[in-house]
Amino acid sequence: MTAARLQLRFGAWIVALTAVFYLFPAISMYSWAAIGLSAAGAVLVGVRRHRPANPAPWYLLAAVLVSFTAGDTTYNILTDFLGRTDPFPSLGDVFYLLVYPMLAIALAAFIRYSGRSDDRGALLDALVPTAGLGLLSWILLISPYVRDDALGLLEKLTSIAYPLGDVLALAMVARLLTAGGRRPAPVRILAAGVACLLLTDVVYGLRQLDGSWVVGGPVDLGWVAFYAAIALAALHPSMAQLTEPDETAVYETPGGRRIVAMSVAVLIAPVALLIEFARGAVTDAPMIAVASATMFLLVMARVAGLLRHQRDTAARERTLRIAGAELVAVGSEAEVLTAVRTAMAHMAPRVEPYRLHFYGTPAAQDTPIGFIGTGRVAVAELPADVAVMMTGFPTALYAEAIAGSPDGTLRHNRAVFAASEQVLQTLSAPFAALMAQGTMAIERIVLTQQVHRRGNEDYFRALIQNASDVILIVDAEDAIRYASPSALAVFGRDDLAGTTVYELITSIDHAGLRHFLGEVRAGRGRDAVDLSAISAAGTLLQVECVCRDLRDEPAVSALVMTIRDVTERRQLQDDIAHQAFHDTLTGLANRALLQNRLAQMTPFTAATHGSVSVLFIDLDDFKEINDTLGHEIGDQVLITVGHRIAGVAGALNLAARTGGDEFAVLIEHDGGIAEAGRIASRIIAALGAPIEVSDGAGGVHLVSGAASVGVATAATHGDVSDLLRHADVAMYAAKAEGKNNWQPYRDELHDAAVRRLELRSALTEAVPGGQMRLRYQPIVDLSSGDTVGVEALVRWQHPVLGLLGPQEFIELCEQNGAIVAVGGWVLREALRTFASWSAASPDSPLRYVSVNVSARQFRTPGFVDQVRAVLAETGTPPGALLLEITESLVLHDAEQVWRDLRELRAWGVRIAIDDFGTGYSSLSYLSQMPVDVLKIDKSFIDDILHSRQQLALVETIISLAAILDLKVVAEGIELAEHRAALIEMGCPYGQGYLFAKPLTSEDLHTWLHTPAAAAISDAG
Repeated sequence: MTAARLQLRFGAWIVALTAVFYLFPAISMYSWAAIGLSAAGAVLVGVRRHRPANPAPWYLLAAVLVSFTAGDTTYNILTDFLGRTDPFPSLGDVFYLLVYPMLAIALAAFIRYSGRSDDRGALLDALVPTAGLGLLSWILLISPYVRDDALGLLEKLTSIAYPLGDVLALAMVARLLTAGGRRPAPVRILAAGVACLLLTDVVYGLRQLDGSWVVGGPVDLGWVAFYAAIALAALHPSMAQLTEPDETAVYETPGGRRIVAMSVAVLIAPVALLIEFARGAVTDAPMIAVASATMFLLVMARVAGLLRHQRDTAARERTLRIAGAELVAVGSEAEVLTAVRTAMAHMAPRVEPYRLHFYGTPAAQDTPIGFIGTGRVAVAELPADVAVMMTGFPTALYAEAIAGSPDGTLRHNRAVFAASEQVLQTLSAPFAALMAQGTMAIERIVLTQQVHRRGNEDYFRALIQNASDVILIVDAEDAIRYASPSALAVFGRDDLAGTTVYELITSIDHAGLRHFLGEVRAGRGRDAVDLSAISAAGTLLQVECVCRDLRDEPAVSALVMTIRDVTERRQLQDDIAHQAFHDTLTGLANRALLQNRLAQMTPFTAATHGSVSVLFIDLDDFKEINDTLGHEIGDQVLITVGHRIAGVAGALNLAARTGGDEFAVLIEHDGGIAEAGRIASRIIAALGAPIEVSDGAGGVHLVSGAASVGVATAATHGDVSDLLRHADVAMYAAKAEGKNNWQPYRDELHDAAVRRLELRSALTEAVPGGQMRLRYQPIVDLSSGDTVGVEALVRWQHPVLGLLGPQEFIELCEQNGAIVAVGGWVLREALRTFASWSAASPDSPLRYVSVNVSARQFRTPGFVDQVRAVLAETGTPPGALLLEITESLVLHDAEQVWRDLRELRAWGVRIAIDDFGTGYSSLSYLSQMPVDVLKIDKSFIDDILHSRQQLALVETIISLAAILDLKVVAEGIELAEHRAALIEMGCPYGQGYLFAKPLTSEDLHTWLHTPAAAAISDAG
């Protein structure tokens, strides 16, 4: 089992135990003990699994958890079984108080094992906030206990010991976090756990002081988090690093967060003094003064340390610059070593002893030359003669490099620098920089010596023998006089001598090669030429050729050609170019290639008066596939859609995926809008066929790839560069026409798109600008005609266009996210108005107000809390609110949505499914949905007088709702015959123009209190 899975299972176990603790108080003592002992056991499992070099601190942390659990268990026995009321102090406090020194010792051990225990700067950084928070602990917790005359001496000492233990733990955590070097995940987990412990102890102490503490409250979660954090830290794979020396630890200059923490800590004392002065009684002045002075001295000591570190750093940098200048001028390896020794002597502290030693061993001839790196090594692991020289030091810095020599051999050079741990940490980076400079100096010296020997023919031949490029010597007849051994690896031949260079190059490039060689002989040779070559196996190669005319050199007297195999590089370039212009998922062209092709066609179309068309394709309701089945299945759908579009478009037209679920087809030689429309119709038909996809778990789903298509043609709509934009506009028109169809571009569509854009932009200011209005449509009891509720309907009072209905802006709200703000305003305004009605007319027949909630608004984090807050703010009882949601919302993300719905219903808010019958519900879902009301869509009511099927369907919905104990509201009742039929079917409630149109708040009030309302209610 992996460590991550083990952590996950342990976390689930702790969550389960915590749930048992809260849900079953009768066995809380046992479940709490199980939490603590499980955490301790997890620590032991982590030690056994990851085997840290020094497990003692982890065993001590396990003892911390056992001691804490023993204290809790003892306290529970004294209270639950022995009948003692809040026993204090008791044996349980002994176990509790043992936690803090053991915890501090364990954290101190981690600091010591890391090798940073002597970092004075980190210690000061930790002490400053510790002192500040210690002062807070004195004022809030310790001082009240000291002054409490009702407590005995033992009670006072025990009470004071808890906050003192917290301060001790805080100091150790702060010191652990301020240590330099690596901070593996267990360090952060431990720090978070101890923070939970300290915060919980503070809350516990404050509640003990005011007498409000009870067992089993939410505060106990802090201790659960402490248990779990220690266990999770022990189960993490990197827990062993906490007890190993940190070779990456270097001096760290305090960063912004550390400076802010110290600044806040220093301000605690004056702020506490001001607060006590404002209260009229300065009771802790001596302690505040002592704490303030202590933090001042700590900060001054820290500043002094920073200044000293800055001075030492500047001195070392100056030494490195001087050493670098000297190493540039030296002429031998001995002089390099002398310069390095001198630099290290200047950088090492004068009062600290150290040892510096250089030695080397032969290296294999195929070893790469250069600086290898630096690190730390135990002196005991060095060769025996070197270890003797380093006696007295446990560890040392080392550097190693591979260097050449004038005779051509290679050496493995090493440098070892031994000193105290603090000196090693300080000089780790300067040592690495100096060794790298020394290595470069030696390489320069050796290279200079080798350059002097390049006239030697044997040395020159050795270079040729090891070159990866093919080097050819070509005579005046273009015959190969010499070929380097690399020809075998590149061309698969080692018998090139005596053949012509043209035998290596494909015949199609012979003319180019002949011209290239002629230009070189004429002194006008180019730097390089790309040719196609062929290997002995018949493989085609892409090669790059460079040629130099050395006919005047007596040792050569010919042309020297260098041939490099660039086949893989050219293939990579081709692949990169293909990826730049093609979609990686579908393999179709991308937007860049489509726009590039359109740009190329602009002058051609203008010159030939040709016709070019663009089809812009957008899948209908593709988001629902991603939301319900997942993005992997969504990708399968996109791939299939791309293949179908490309198949319909054909090889002569360009099919592209422009992004997301959007595709396009460029028809370069078409017959105008009629031909483009035929292709669009075929694409719609092809995409209309169900797509079969697999979910990877053996399940198969049939989904729809239906799409809306916009068509724009250059012959009728101007510039080719505008085609894509026009086709996009036409596509939105197709969406507006009911989807799954195609629409040609018309000029008026552009005006409509501009209007939509302006409306979307203006919507962001609609709610802040007070432009939204509410209308209320009565909901009546069909039998009695009594008005039982109203539905709040939103309108937009546009400053220019006047009052707009929801069909003109709600979809735009959904697109730009303004629906959340609009929905929040409608909820608050409707409840405020309803509350004012109830206050003005206590005997009003209105029982509730119905408010529509969009799926996006409902899924907004904190929506349930928002509903509660608005109800509390307006003083409206929860039962007076009916929230209307869509069927699709209940089915998508059902678990989370149903949980929120159940929470709202438990609080008293009722839930209705709006436009029931037009969505996706099934009988199995309907029987489980956490709803109270079904609202039958108007489309069903319109046909009940003329369609037996529609009448039977509505009657079935009403009967089903009665069986499931759901109320039914029929929407869109316009005729008295509708009302009569619904009453006969048993439908209790309805709304529609038969009773009243949507009214303003004032008009509704008048309507409710006039005889006309009753007359309308009795119609039919």
